[in-house]
Amino acid sequence: MIKQKPAFEAIEPDFGHSFTYQKFDESKSDKNNIWHYHPEIELVYVNGGSGKRQIGSHISYYTDGDLILIGTNLPHCGFTDKLTGNKSETVVHMKQDFLGNDFFNIPEMKKIQSLFEMAKGGIAFHGNTKRKIGDKIEFLEYQTDFQRLLAILNILNELGNSQDFKVLNAEGFSLETEVKDNDRINVVFNYVKAHFQEEIHLAEIADLVSMTIPSFCRYFKKITNKTFTKFVNEYRLVHASKLLAEKPISITEVCFESGFNNFSHFNKSFKTFTGQNPSEYRNELKTVLK
Repeated sequence: MIKQKPAFEAIEPDFGHSFTYQKFDESKSDKNNIWHYHPEIELVYVNGGSGKRQIGSHISYYTDGDLILIGTNLPHCGFTDKLTGNKSETVVHMKQDFLGNDFFNIPEMKKIQSLFEMAKGGIAFHGNTKRKIGDKIEFLEYQTDFQRLLAILNILNELGNSQDFKVLNAEGFSLETEVKDNDRINVVFNYVKAHFQEEIHLAEIADLVSMTIPSFCRYFKKITNKTFTKFVNEYRLVHASKLLAEKPISITEVCFESGFNNFSHFNKSFKTFTGQNPSEYRNELKTVLK
């Protein structure tokens, strides 16, 4: 069995810069779709389109673009692919101390400091904040380095004052213990990402990270605040949501393509997860995405 090594992404700003800024579009796409983590805080704006977001142990499907803030060392993977249908994707990386050790400790930065703390669980912004801040992030492309720095501070301050947000891992997701925990959980996430369409046995996943089954179950629950079985089922259900929105295939095909081998169990699980059965979900999404 080949063990997929988790990726630690090294992000180095260009000489003379304290943060990195990248914009991806049809001519230059973001190819970083594997599970990875880094000490930098990541701000991502996806302009339009719909797709799957996977941050920590949270998995969900977004529509009409996305605005996300991801805290330090929180594992995640790319949010766009060739089927997303977005116009562009803008990514800003910054270390928590990118303006000096004590800059964010001053009273005026209290909201941003609280924002960085919340971002440890990953934050998705919606509504007016997503539209307004999305425009400001897109405008970074046309600014000088100094203007861009001031604009990023302004963006962070507005995000810190916004009420249009959801903490994605609100129930807890902690990787602040040791580096080996980062590596171990990333091995698990990468394996699920590659094999969710197959049957995944607890014995094989525990063996993958050199643990007994009971130890692995306790470890996974402690880190992600959910059982491994629940995590895999959620991954499959979000993939099913993506297929229902993006591919004109039958619901039976969606069921088996998503790793379920029992149609009635799939229907019941999908309704519990989304509040709708698969056909209702697809029909409603058609009206939203017209």
